Amino acid sequence: MRRDLLLGFRIALASMPYYIAAMKTLTVRLPDALANAIEAESRRRGVSKSDIVRERLLREPNAEAGTTSFDEIADLVGAVDGSPRDLSGRKKAYLRHWGYGRDNRR
Repeated sequence: MRRDLLLGFRIALASMPYYIAAMKTLTVRLPDALANAIEAESRRRGVSKSDIVRERLLREPNAEAGTTSFDEIADLVGAVDGSPRDLSGRKKAYLRHWGYGRDNRR
């Protein structure tokens, strides 16, 4: 038993420099509800809370919902009243018209 314990300890020490070199530590404050959800998932799956957080950070945004970034902002497209409809295609002409980039000498 003692020999197995020492072997495991040596393996842990051997992998520690790699772990320290490959990861950086970040401290964040989470709302209780989110922290509880992460802790419950961690216990249910038998993995560390750090692993759960890393997975969630690396997960594609809205991958579960099947939406895209455009879907998230679609209601905002064209929401500015009074702007020209062709602004994105003729931005330089509009900037010149409004004097952007001219020398404003005093």
